[in-house]
Parts: sequence; C-alpha cells; structure tokens
Amino acid sequence: MKKIFKATAGVALAAVMTVSASASFVPAEVTTNHAAASSDDSSDDWLHAVGSRLYDKDGNEVWLTGANWFGFNCTENLAHGLYAADVDNFLSSVADHGINIIRMPISTELLLSWMNGKPLEVSSVNAGYSPPTDVVGEDGSVTKAGTYVNINKDFVLEDGETVKNSMEIFDVIMQKMKDYGLKVMIDVHSPASHNSGHNYNLWYYDPDAEDADNMAVGHFSDEQITWDNWKDSITWLAEKYSSDDTIIGYDLKNEPHGKRGYSGTTCPDTIAKWDGSTDLNNWAYSATECANSVLAVNPNALIFIEGVEQYPKTEKGYTYDTADIWDAPADISPWYGAWWGGNLRGVRNYPVVPDSGTSQIVYSPHDYGPSVYPQAWFYLTDDSKTFTEQTLLDDYWYDTWAYINAEEIAPLLIGEWGGYMDGAENQKWMELLRDYMINHHISHTFWCLNPNSGDTGGLLGYDFTTWDNDKYSLMEKSLWQTLDSGKYIGLDHQTALGSNGLSLSDFYANYAASEGSNLDGGTKTDGKVTSTTTTLKTTTTATTTTTTIKPTDSGIIYGDANCNEILEVADSVLILQSIANPDKYGLGGSDSNSLTEKGYQNSDCNLSRDGVTSMDALYVQQRLLNLITLPVD
Repeated sequence: MKKIFKATAGVALAAVMTVSASASFVPAEVTTNHAAASSDDSSDDWLHAVGSRLYDKDGNEVWLTGANWFGFNCTENLAHGLYAADVDNFLSSVADHGINIIRMPISTELLLSWMNGKPLEVSSVNAGYSPPTDVVGEDGSVTKAGTYVNINKDFVLEDGETVKNSMEIFDVIMQKMKDYGLKVMIDVHSPASHNSGHNYNLWYYDPDAEDADNMAVGHFSDEQITWDNWKDSITWLAEKYSSDDTIIGYDLKNEPHGKRGYSGTTCPDTIAKWDGSTDLNNWAYSATECANSVLAVNPNALIFIEGVEQYPKTEKGYTYDTADIWDAPADISPWYGAWWGGNLRGVRNYPVVPDSGTSQIVYSPHDYGPSVYPQAWFYLTDDSKTFTEQTLLDDYWYDTWAYINAEEIAPLLIGEWGGYMDGAENQKWMELLRDYMINHHISHTFWCLNPNSGDTGGLLGYDFTTWDNDKYSLMEKSLWQTLDSGKYIGLDHQTALGSNGLSLSDFYANYAASEGSNLDGGTKTDGKVTSTTTTLKTTTTATTTTTTIKPTDSGIIYGDANCNEILEVADSVLILQSIANPDKYGLGGSDSNSLTEKGYQNSDCNLSRDGVTSMDALYVQQRLLNLITLPVD
C-alpha cells in the first residue's frame, strides 16, 4: 500500500549521476569501501518452524528483525539508492545498525528475464572505477586504480565503466550481504517491473483484472505474466540459490488483494481470495502449489505467506461466491476487511500445507497505522478516546493474524509495518505494534530503508546514508539484541552482524545464558528448546508442551524421538534436525543427541509410515496442541 516514487537524478542530490549499461562516466568523489569480514560459505544457516517459533539447525531459537529495501521491483531493475551510496558503505551501515535480515522486493518480470537468459538492464546507478588498473606515467609515477572514480566498482566490468546487467549486480549484492552477516528474504512484489506494480491485485497478469491496462507487463516487454511464469521464476531463483543460505526464504507474493463489491468489481476472478478451491486466484491454493515447487528444489527455504484483503463472514453463511452480496452495501458487512496482504483469517480453515509438511511455513501479514489509512479499528465506538493494544487485539489483530502465533499454529513475520513520526496516533500505533512483537517473539521487517515511499517515508535520508534518528530509535528497540551490552544478534553462525554485532554461534555460546536477549520481552536461555506460553485476547493460558504417552506392545513410543518417554517440542525439533542435517542428527549421527535406532522407530509416527519426514514433526506438534491423536496413542 505504498506510493513508490522513482529514484532518479531528479532527486536533489549533489554529485549524483544516473547511467545505463552503455553510459560513460565522469570523475566523481572518491568513496572508500568499508572492509568486509570473510564470509561464511558453509550453508548451515537454514531455519525451520516448530509451533510459533523459528529455530536454527541446532534447535536454538532465532528472531528475524529487519527492514525492506525496494527497487528490484521497479523500472530501474535495481535496489534504490545506489545512485547515491556505495553498496559496501550502505550495507555496512545497515548491519552496524542491527538489522539482521533485508526483505528485498523484486518483480516476476525481472526474474523471468534472468531465467530466460536475457537479464534486463539497470538504470539509476552510480558505478565506476577509474583508472581501472594502476597507470604508470612517463616519469615513473603511479596513479593507483580507482584514484578518480571509486564507487560501486563491483557493478562494472574490467574496463571500469561498463555496467553489469541486473542479474550480475543482484548476485554481487547477495555476496556482499553474506560478507556483512546479513540475510535476505525475497519478496515477489509485483508481476511487472513497475513502480506502482504493487497496486495490481494478483500474482499473475489477468487482462480482465481491474487496472490491468495500467499494470500490464506489455508496457515493458512482449510477455505476459502467467500463473506458471510466476511459480516457475521463483522456483528458478530458489534452485539457483539452493546451496547458498544468504537467501533464507521467499515471500511468494506481496499484498494479494481485491474487494468484491463496493469498488465496481465485475468479475470474481480478478480478486485474491482464500478458500478451498483450486481456482488460480485462490491464494491458499496458489501459495501451496508454489511452496511445493520451491521446496522441491530447496527443502530448507522458508516460505512466507501473506494474507489477502477480504475474507467472507463464513459464520453467517457468506462465501466468495455468494451472488446476492456481489454489490452489497457496506452496512451489510458480508466481509471482514483488512490491509492488503493482511487478512489471514482463512488459515483457520484452509492452512497452507505443502507436501513436505509445515516446518518451512511462516505467515506474513502487513499492518499499518492510521496515517496510511483511517481504518475502522482505530476509531472506537465506546466511551474510550483512543485505541490501545487490547482494543487492537479485540477489534482487528487477534482474529486477523495474531491468533496464528498465539495458538501455536505457525510463526509470524510482519512483512511491512512503519510510517511517519507524527508525535500522535500513528506513532502510538507503531509503538504498540513494536512492543507486541517484542513480547510475543514475532519476526518483522520494517517498511522501509528507502526514503522514497510516499505514505510512510523511510529510515534513511535521500543520500541513503543519513539515518532518521527518531524513527530508527523507535524501531531499534525491536531489533534482536543482548539485554545488557546491547550487541545485535545476527542469523549467520560464523559471520558477526556489523561492527557491534554477534554471530549466532557466538550469542548462544557466550551470551544467551548469562545476558540473554530482548526476545519475548527479555529471555535468558541455555540454547535448549523451552516451553512456551500462549497469550490470548483477554486471558493467558498455558499451551500443552509435554504429554506422557504409552508404548505399544512392541515398545515403540510414537513421536518420542529423544527417547525420554515424554512427548515434547524437543521431539519435533530433533526430527527436523535429523532431516536437515542427517550426518549430525540423523540415525547414528555425530552429535550426542542424534537419533538412536529406537528414536528413529519412535519418530516415524504419522499414518503413512514412510520413514522419518517433516510430516512426523508436524504430527508431534499437532498432538501437543491436542489437535490430533497420534495413530497408536
């Protein structure tokens, strides 16, 4: 729901030039790159879900706390700001400020150009290296390479001035993310490379859709974006990066939306819905199919699933196909409304369950305050003068998305939140959501680093170097950090996050038990999986985290992977660890906590009896939540 403004030389910046792949360069101010630490190439940073929490390969809990950096989704085919800032300076500053993951919007059109071997060119980039090599003068004096121009030098070829294509530059940026201990989640923001492409309802191009003429891919290429194009291009990128854990997951589509009724919509196929059908515009179905495709080439990737905009009041008999409410007036209220991408009510009845289970699924709503749009839940009908955390939970948050976390269904990551610092209601809303996420281990990516977002602004100024200290101070409290020393905690096991950060291994080895972190409002842990508490709308109840089960006549205790005769969350984690890292945690693995022969027998607990799979971990989780009875329990 952002008005994205094009970043060009029209922005009032000194010493900025915009270039294409064939442009020539003139001398610019020399930029000194920050030296990056050696990067971690061991590909051991993949994550998985158990209940409402995310864990690393060792069963240690992690918290994704980051920000958005858009541009690869726009006409420039490049993350914005690189006309002003050197990428090393930019990324080192982001890491130094404690952001451990960047959500990076991209377009399907751009992905297709890469997949088809015809990468689109970039624009609005300042890149050059002059002279490209040391030059020895007639008098023997040496002019060092990069003396006259030295900015984004890795974006140009050996001649120091020919700009690489969009895919090559993307790959360079991903390597640099790794160098600074940053992780990335890819956000498929729109079908077309279009600065307003997010306004389009669906994840594929439907020529009958509302605003199709304005959003058509044909404005920028000869190809339309089909449903298969969308799925196949994400899968292609996931396979390309399947052995590189810099990109830890994929947000399959930004803000699926569309309203039935009220807005002159004439065709139900042009809006994003969430139901049990196999219609292509059913986001639950499409997301499941795309997740299957991605996980087939990279079973370790996280899959981030956003919501839709409208969900019918099914308890009153309404569905997306109820004909007599097609043009229903608003006062009939056949729908539950939400922000674009924010409505996850459908997860209760139609969860996204890939063939491999739900260990990689993270639901990702977007949420904004009253300055973006004056939604009904900000304006109370009783005698209260203003909204509170409790009224937001009662009137919107809980039934729309918070229940997924509170009831241990899956983890949440708020993919977009933010806004202007107005010193009033919008700022109050940001603080309430921030504190709720801190206190309930909800991951998040702030919108946004970019200053050129029309209805929210950003964390950075138009030089993409200067930070808005007031806005950053508000958001910074929700970054994962140690309690006493305030060190930022990264998601890479080896590479520390920026100059004041820790690697994940360093945190759990030296800080987690003694100092702890701000996760869950302040937690110390020895790194082992612990019990959880579920907060409901108005009451707090303990979730069942252990249960005693009886062995079968053959002595098998189904689900008891660690063989302590108690079914617990740790059993689910061990099953997932044995799949993700069999040499260490599988049958006969090197770790002392690896599966034993009996543990392996116990772990094969779902009805299919097809060996130990992620479905067995899911069965354990569901049993602990009393959603099922184990087949032989």
